Amino acid sequence: MKKSFYHFALTFRGGEWSDEKVRFAESMFLDHAFPKMSDSFDELTNYIEFQSDEYMTIGAFDQLWNLYENKFSV
Repeated sequence: MKKSFYHFALTFRGGEWSDEKVRFAESMFLDHAFPKMSDSFDELTNYIEFQSDEYMTIGAFDQLWNLYENKFSV
């Protein structure tokens, strides 16, 4: 069964803080408004661009999205 992007990205929590994917996942986890059930690139990108904090960067999102896309063939 395909996971939402949120649940996929949570697998990066607890890693080395120097990894921007880890910082993204930790920040995303603490953001209660993050669209947790979404697998829409456009919806997630819009949220990150307009409502996220300094650790939820587009660069980290792009890396995570590519991994997510490869794993689940979105």
